[in-house]
Amino acid sequence: MPRTFHPNDRCRTSVALDELFNPITNALVGVKPLEARGNRPLQMDFEQQLKALVYFHLEEHTSGRALVQALKEDDFARDHIAPPEGISRSSFCEAVNSRGLEQLMHVYRQLQLQATDLLPAEHADLGELTAVDGSLIQAVLSMYWADYRDGSKKAKVHVGFDINRGIPSKIFLTDGKEGERPFVSMILSPGQTGVIDRGYQCHKSFDQWQSEDIHFVCRIKANTKKTCIRMNPVPAEGIVFYDAVVLLGAAGVNQTQKEVRVVGYRVDHVEYWVATDRFDLSAEQVALAYKLRWRVEKFFAWWKRHLKVYHLIARSEYGLMVQILSGLITYLLLAIYCHNHYGEKVSIERVRELRIRIDNELRGSSHEGLSASNFKEQESDASYAKT
Repeated sequence: MPRTFHPNDRCRTSVALDELFNPITNALVGVKPLEARGNRPLQMDFEQQLKALVYFHLEEHTSGRALVQALKEDDFARDHIAPPEGISRSSFCEAVNSRGLEQLMHVYRQLQLQATDLLPAEHADLGELTAVDGSLIQAVLSMYWADYRDGSKKAKVHVGFDINRGIPSKIFLTDGKEGERPFVSMILSPGQTGVIDRGYQCHKSFDQWQSEDIHFVCRIKANTKKTCIRMNPVPAEGIVFYDAVVLLGAAGVNQTQKEVRVVGYRVDHVEYWVATDRFDLSAEQVALAYKLRWRVEKFFAWWKRHLKVYHLIARSEYGLMVQILSGLITYLLLAIYCHNHYGEKVSIERVRELRIRIDNELRGSSHEGLSASNFKEQESDASYAKT
């Protein structure tokens, strides 16, 4: 039987909050309930844990301690987010570091499918473009698993980003020293095009990806040796100055076995060399596809700044993955909400409007419960005016 998700069961007063959480209803179908370990009963079920984590990101909390304090002392958080009996800091930390990862991954995948079906695909003529990139997370020395270098601990998140729809796809978490190239095959599906930076240049990988029917648009070093097989015509005017089918690398050393197309173009006096197996695109389209890779950088910057994803509330590898997944789930919820209400992509302006709308609705609800002798009657839906 499908499960239903009611964020305000105790006091349903915020339409905006319901609208934000609404996509989770279908995403929860098939989710395995959390199970207590030992004789101690669960202090939070999965839905309560999910609400608390989304609230952490939505309200830009900077620590687990601040979140737990808000769940105790903030009227809205206590009445609408926290478990009915409340939650202690030790119980919250124990839950984040040991439970919910499987369930969060299920919800994330289901929301990602919902967003993919709902959001319009820009640049559909370029195919399914997925930027693949890694981002370091500053860790603390007690996070022994997050190897980086002596005296420094960092974790690394490897993300696939759907460029056409502006949403994350697949994700992996490793220590900071882990290489990034192997994750291209793990993130991309056959037929998709990975848009990647110079750090992913590997001639052996170029051959492997083509064998796996995985396409790529990868910036390469300008001094990479190229054995020209045939030149493609280049317009006299425009940013493109080179377009050829080549074998990359030195023969007998690191030369590609399969043909690769290389496009050279110049923007603002900076030359870019891009290798690809997309022979169906024009040179200008190849340049555009690589330019769009910048969107994953903007996503990381926005995600970290406005949803406080990298403010640690867990130090175990398990707990950090829980935190990262909850941040991605929050972003997907916001992406769906902004599209449904404004036909726009996620922006901090719309997120602020959502926070203000929730606050206004809750204030309006509290006023309704007070004596009419103290307040003039207002229309019951006055707080729900569209922005």
